[in-house]
Amino acid sequence: MRPPRARNGGPARRRPATAALALATICLGGCGGGQSIVAPRSHQTSLIALLWWWMLGASVVVFAGAVGLLTIAWFRRRTPGLPLFGRREEVAGGMVIGFGIVIPLVVLVALFAASDLYVIRFSEAPAASSTRLTVDIIGHQWWWEVRYPGTEAVTANEVHIPIDTRVNVVASTADVIHSLWVPRLARKIDMIPGRQNRILLDTPDPGTYVGQCSEFCGLQHAHMRMTVIAEAPRAFHAWLTNMARPAPAPTTAREREGERLFMSRGCAGCHQLRGTEAHGEIGPDLTHLATRKTLAALTIPNTPAELSAWVRDPQAIKPGNHMPDLGLSGVEVEKIASFLEALH
Repeated sequence: MRPPRARNGGPARRRPATAALALATICLGGCGGGQSIVAPRSHQTSLIALLWWWMLGASVVVFAGAVGLLTIAWFRRRTPGLPLFGRREEVAGGMVIGFGIVIPLVVLVALFAASDLYVIRFSEAPAASSTRLTVDIIGHQWWWEVRYPGTEAVTANEVHIPIDTRVNVVASTADVIHSLWVPRLARKIDMIPGRQNRILLDTPDPGTYVGQCSEFCGLQHAHMRMTVIAEAPRAFHAWLTNMARPAPAPTTAREREGERLFMSRGCAGCHQLRGTEAHGEIGPDLTHLATRKTLAALTIPNTPAELSAWVRDPQAIKPGNHMPDLGLSGVEVEKIASFLEALH
């Protein structure tokens, strides 16, 4: 029995259009955004983007040539020999050698030389003597610890750097393998347990650049993000000076009660507040939590409502993270959140 013929505008006719729309959506989803590799903001990523465009161009030429030869072969499938040259074996052999050996060899050697001798050389780890600032970044499941050697400044998931300054980033991990990648500023580097890796951060453009762990590291790998905030040197040093100070003392009765609950209900066992009795090292340092724009490694914004929701039930927001539900009452949650909101 023959299947029924699709009517005009029926499902059979809509399938190609739907498939084309889905493909276009997937392709456009990789364009632009805060992590675009073709929107570089440093010298090294400009070289990487340039190499990518050249590799794409070479691939397009090769693909177009292959499709062209297949098209010619299709239309001449019943005609023996080559166009213009007929059955000349020496021409056919020359084409095999040229297109199959010589051209690929020349293109691959040229791309290898450009990438290995030029791009990699200018994007490799910097010499310590060539940089003016060092930042330690330690990967955890699933957040980033950020330290500034020589100061008391410690934060999480936000890396501040001054513009027009070569910054030596020393990357390590506290648990499993992670990978640090800020696509618009630097190439990707791996973070292997027991080892250190280094990368250069350097940009002339103020702005906020999104980074990502790009090595699968567990359940919340996709929510292990960070921001690099490049700012004027004066603004950076003001931020760094504030971050090196101990936690500000609570000023209201509600904040003091929130601090008491923070210390007595288990929060201090995992988090540190410099200048207080909280010395936990499992979770992020919260000394100046209120200065951060996001919580849980960019999972939610740092607003009073989201902060309260996070303290109340962190597993509902980021399942599998290492912060437990402490069974706090609604009043306790609001008082602890009020205390944390004052940590500027």
